[in-house]
Amino acid sequence: MGNGERAERPSPEWITPLYVALARLLLATVGEGQYDFVTQFQPCMRRESRMSFKAEKQKYDQDGFVVVRQLLGDKDFKDLKDNVDRYIRDIVPTLPDGDAFYQDRSKPETLKQMQRMGNDPYFLEYSKHSRWNALAEALIGEPVTADQGEWFNKPPGTNHVTPPHQDNYYFCLKPVNVLTIWLALDPVDAENGCLRYVSGSHERGIRKHAKSSILGFSQGIADYTADDFTREIAVPLQPGDVVAHHGNTIHRADANLSPTRSRRSFAMVFRGASCQRDEEAFARYSSAAKEQHQAMGLKT
Repeated sequence: MGNGERAERPSPEWITPLYVALARLLLATVGEGQYDFVTQFQPCMRRESRMSFKAEKQKYDQDGFVVVRQLLGDKDFKDLKDNVDRYIRDIVPTLPDGDAFYQDRSKPETLKQMQRMGNDPYFLEYSKHSRWNALAEALIGEPVTADQGEWFNKPPGTNHVTPPHQDNYYFCLKPVNVLTIWLALDPVDAENGCLRYVSGSHERGIRKHAKSSILGFSQGIADYTADDFTREIAVPLQPGDVVAHHGNTIHRADANLSPTRSRRSFAMVFRGASCQRDEEAFARYSSAAKEQHQAMGLKT
């Protein structure tokens, strides 16, 4: 069944006497106004349980990333945005430097990145969201576990680029059954810094990275070439759209050139059950990130 299609109502011969009895019992309990829910119980089961994401999986395997339009329903999307706003208003002022990054800490409007959001009960529970997990599991091909949510922003009027990088350089996981799902909270386009992917780069291993001066991205690809630029694919998104990318897929983003528009997003990393961390490599990365933060005067 394709994305967005509804299952047809089951034909009468499929409905067993037990099912009919259950339907009548539920109807008597919840009232006449809920009859449509009762009679369509089977075809209206949670959408993710009957969606295979087969087309998305094929695209993901081929390119190393895939766009899924409107992953969440309107209510779910609004609930997430409202809780992000609450978190920024109530929680961020209490966080250490390492959990909330600013372009200029004296200006709250320049908040550019939040991580380890699972310290908040809402976002801890959100990591179990069925739609996100269903997509991740379909693309990775095995049971997954979600890391804590993260939030990214490119505030208007700030010269903040995202260097070309591969997430698994930071994660240090083997096998590379790991992906990031990135949800647009604003309209995202070339002007305000949409993500750009090097198609097929997930199949060519990890490139050499070097220290970066960009807060939140301690390492970037050291030998990004003109050929890489020509193979980039820009990914504009509407609020509620997601792009999922493989841990080895090279991606970057330009600065936000809009004088008025932000470029906010919420993301979660999902790792397959087979993933194991290379602790030695991760220790090297963590040390480099700590050095960067200390050089920038952050208390982490």
